[in-house]
Amino acid sequence: MKKKSLIILSLLILTWFANAQVYQWRGPDRNGIIPEKELLKAWSDEGPELLWSFKDLGEGHTSVGPAKDRLFITGLEGNTGFLFAFDYNGNLIWKVPYGPEWTENYIGPRSTPVVIEDRVYFQSGLGVVYCINAGTGKIEWSADLLKEYGGKKVMWGLVENLLIVADKIICTPGGLKNNVIALNRLTGKLLWSSPVNGRASAYCSSIYAKHNETELIITTTDGSIIGIDANTGKAYWYFPQNQNNHIHANAPLYSDGVIYCASEEADSDNGLVALRLSDDGKKVTQLWRNREFLNLMEGFILLDGLIYGSVYEARKWFCIDAKKGSVIHSFSGLGDGIILWADGLFYCYTKKGEVALVSADRNAFKIINQFRVPMGDGPHFSHPVIHKGKMYIRHGRALMVYRIS
Repeated sequence: MKKKSLIILSLLILTWFANAQVYQWRGPDRNGIIPEKELLKAWSDEGPELLWSFKDLGEGHTSVGPAKDRLFITGLEGNTGFLFAFDYNGNLIWKVPYGPEWTENYIGPRSTPVVIEDRVYFQSGLGVVYCINAGTGKIEWSADLLKEYGGKKVMWGLVENLLIVADKIICTPGGLKNNVIALNRLTGKLLWSSPVNGRASAYCSSIYAKHNETELIITTTDGSIIGIDANTGKAYWYFPQNQNNHIHANAPLYSDGVIYCASEEADSDNGLVALRLSDDGKKVTQLWRNREFLNLMEGFILLDGLIYGSVYEARKWFCIDAKKGSVIHSFSGLGDGIILWADGLFYCYTKKGEVALVSADRNAFKIINQFRVPMGDGPHFSHPVIHKGKMYIRHGRALMVYRIS
C-alpha cells in the first residue's frame, strides 16, 4: 500500500510539472505567445514608463528568467559568468560567479535561466549546464556536455535555452553518441541519451509536443529537424534543414499535428518549412516550404492560422498562410527583429534597438507606437520578456524594465 501511494504521488508530481505554466524562453509554451492581460493598447511618444534599470550586468545576450519573488539573469565579467538575482523592484539581492564563460565572439552567456521551484537552470556558452539554488546562489550540480557527453564545440558557443519537461532537462550536446540527452533536474544524472543522426548542436532550443498519445522532443541540429520520444530518447525521424553557417537558432513551433521551422538561407532545404506528423508521431512529411521567409534567430508567431515574422537583415515583415505557406502580405516600415504577442498586440524589437507595439492581421501591419532603447551597447540579440505587466529588455550590460499595464 505504501509503495502504491508513493507511485501515485510521483505521478501527481510529474503531471504538475508537465502542466505548470513556467516562464521558459519565449513564454510558457516557447512559442512567443505570452498569456498576459490588461496591457496598454498604446504608449506615449517616448515609450512606456521606465520603472527601473541596471547598467552593470556584464556582457551577455540572455533574457531574464522570472520566478515567484525574484528574477534572474546572467552576465560576463572578465572570463567568469555571474548569475544575478533581483527583486521585482529592481534591488539586487545577490550576484554569484558560476564558472568560465564564452569569450571568443559575441562574448558572454547565451542561455536564459529557467526557474522551477527553488532552482535555476541554464547553460554556459562553453556547454556546462548549471543547477543553482534560487535562494542562496549555491551551485547544486553542474554537467559539462563536452567533457561528460562528447559534445561538439561550435563556432558561436553552445546556445540552448534549456527545456524542462516534468523531472527532465533536455540538452543537445551534439555528440555522435549523446546527441540529445535528458538529465534529472534534481540530481543532474543522465536519464536517457539519443544518438539521433549524430549532427552537431545548432543553437536551437528544443520544444515538447504532445501529439495524440506520443510525447515528443523536437529540435533542429546542424542540417536536420529531429523528433525524439520524450520519455525514452528513442529517435523517430529527422528531416533535412540546411544553413551554410550551421545556425538554426529558432525554436520549432507545433500546432495541430504540424511542426514549423525557420532558418535563414534560401537553399532548397531551408527557409520556413511545415511538416505533418503521422498519427503516431513517428514519421513526418513535408506540407510546404516557403523560401522567402528567411529568419535566422528572431522567432516567429503562429496565431489564428497565420504566421508573422521578419526577414533576416531585410526591412520586411511577412504575414503567411499557415496552411499553404503563401505570403498574404508584407510590411517594410520596420527593421527586422524579434517578435512576441500578448493581449492582442505584437511586440517587435529590431536589430537597431527599436521597440514597436504593432497590430497585425491578415489585412495589414500597423505600428501603434515605437521607441528606441536608451541604454546598453552591442547587438540587440536578447529577446524581451513580458511578465506581470512589465517588459524586460536586456541590451548588452543594461537591463531596462518598463510598465506596460
